[in-house]
Amino acid sequence: MNDIKIGKYTVGENCAPFIIAEMSGNHNQSLERAIAIIESAAASGAHAVKLQTYTADTITMKGVTTIDDKDSLWNGRELYDLYHEAHTPWEWHKPLFDRAKELGMEVFSTPFDETAVDFLEELGVSVYKIASFENTDWPLLKKVAQTKKPVIMSTGVASVADISQAVHVLKTNGCKDLVLLKCTSTYPATPENTNLNTIPHMKDLYGCLVGLSDHTMGIGASVAAVALGARVIEKHFTLRRADGGVDSSFSIEPDELNALVIETNRAFLALGNIQYGVQKAEEKSLIFKRSIYVSKDIKEGDLFTKENIRVIRPGYGLEPKYYEVLLGKKARYDMRRGTPLSFDKIL
Repeated sequence: MNDIKIGKYTVGENCAPFIIAEMSGNHNQSLERAIAIIESAAASGAHAVKLQTYTADTITMKGVTTIDDKDSLWNGRELYDLYHEAHTPWEWHKPLFDRAKELGMEVFSTPFDETAVDFLEELGVSVYKIASFENTDWPLLKKVAQTKKPVIMSTGVASVADISQAVHVLKTNGCKDLVLLKCTSTYPATPENTNLNTIPHMKDLYGCLVGLSDHTMGIGASVAAVALGARVIEKHFTLRRADGGVDSSFSIEPDELNALVIETNRAFLALGNIQYGVQKAEEKSLIFKRSIYVSKDIKEGDLFTKENIRVIRPGYGLEPKYYEVLLGKKARYDMRRGTPLSFDKIL
């Protein structure tokens, strides 16, 4: 599968993970806080920051439903009010985009309707994100695909058929560069419902780059995902969970984001190649392997026995596989305790 260019970054099978800090509604309706989140994400080493582009009126309608789920962070909230509280005002987008670019970060967004796509095109985004709850919205998929920009699509709450249809809609409408993110659309997600083993299967099934939209607490799932083939990691990010906000409780903080960047890169580097034998970096460690040594003073002609030879460290003598062969053989000359054995010392 081909590498994908996202601004100045390359995303690919042999590239280090691309880390996205998702702001979502963690700005708490403060532009200053939103800018501070971007600055903190950059300082923590994230490659990109992602916004969400919608208004309460473009994503839902007032009065249609109230969330009735005691396990949800948003239980009892009317959907319209929740989205009104969480949305990023459109007039903020340009200053937020400008600040991210000044800091050398990639910046893009998730559009939730076709007007958002038109707006983001005016800002010159280099990539689009499709959220899990929109991955069956064919009109939106077509609109995004027709920009011919790369697309990152989350696959939460979607069947194999749903994902296959979405991929088909995207590809037949102009999308050539696609990343699919394994996603569990619960907030927060648990390790038990994250099912990371889907990642290599998804890569093989759809023939595209894959990643993880991670709603679990901490960074463990993301690091494991990289080991399984994920090359894009998206995590919700906030300055402090204690500050509150619609997504704060399952967002990571600056120290955690920095650890995510470092540890996912380490996981990627550690994958390496299929390797057996002694690496160059290990050559100096060969002396710490075991070998056969004289353990008691020996006279010329003495037999080697279990009482006068031992297998010990370091590795300057004969390999341990010759131990039983040596038993009963004669010493060629006198040897002191601590002498490493070699074939020229044996009659």
